[in-house]
Amino acid sequence: MMQVAVVVSAVLLVAAAAGAIYRLGRGPSLLDRVLAADVLLVIIVSALAVDAIYRRSTDSLPLMVTITLVGFIGSVAVARFVASRR
Repeated sequence: MMQVAVVVSAVLLVAAAAGAIYRLGRGPSLLDRVLAADVLLVIIVSALAVDAIYRRSTDSLPLMVTITLVGFIGSVAVARFVASRR
C-alpha cells in the first residue's frame, strides 16, 4: 500500500513540477516567474518529504529546511526589489 501512495505522490509531484516549469519559462512578468520558482521549491521539498516518509528517515530534514529558507528569503528579496521600483 505504501508503494502505491509513493507512486501516486510522485506522479502528482511530477505533474505539478511540469506546470511550474512551464510557468517559469512562459510567465509574462517577473513576479509570475518568481512565484513559479517558489512553487518549484515547494514541490522539491515535498518530494524530499515523501522520500523521507518512504524510507522512514530524517536525514533529509536539514536539506528541506535549508531549501525552504532560501526560497522564503529569495521571495522576500524579489518582492522588496519590485516594490522599490514602483
